[in-house]
Amino acid sequence: MPTALTTYRTTILPDWVDYNGHLRDAFYLLIFSYATDALMDEIGLDEQGRAATGHTLFTLECHLNYLAEVKLGAEVEVRTQLLDHDAKRLQIHHGLYLCGGEELLAASEQMLMNVDAGASRSAAFAAPVAAKVETIAAAHCELPRPRHVGCVIGLPPPR
Repeated sequence: MPTALTTYRTTILPDWVDYNGHLRDAFYLLIFSYATDALMDEIGLDEQGRAATGHTLFTLECHLNYLAEVKLGAEVEVRTQLLDHDAKRLQIHHGLYLCGGEELLAASEQMLMNVDAGASRSAAFAAPVAAKVETIAAAHCELPRPRHVGCVIGLPPPR
C-alpha cells in the first residue's frame, strides 16, 4: 500500500514552546519548512542539485491548520504527500504526527514553484527532477486526499 513520505523528524525544543506550554504557531511552519527542504533533497534539488541546475523551490502559498496541542519534548514527524504537479509547480500536503502515531496534529497545504535562481524566474523542472517528481506522483496517486486540502478560511454564514 502506498504511503506518504516521512520527510522530517524532530523533538519539540524549549525555545519553541509558548506561555501556554504549546508549540508556538511559527514553529509549526518551521517544522514544515524543514520537511519541504527534505522533499527538495528527495527530488534532486538538494545542495548538489541546486548547484548543478541553478534551480530551487519557492513557496507560493501556504495554508496551515492547527489541529491538536503539541507539547515540549514531543517527538514528531512530518509525512508529505504530493497532491498534484505540473512542469513547474508542486502542490503538497504536510501532516504533522507524533512519531509513529496516527493522530494528525497539524496540516499544511502548500504550492511550491521551481525557480531558476540566476534568472529569478519560474522554470520547468530539470529532467532528472521531473522524473523523480513523476515517480513520487505515481506512488501517491492512490493515497486518499487529506481532509484539509482546499479549505477556505471563513466564518459560517449567519443562520
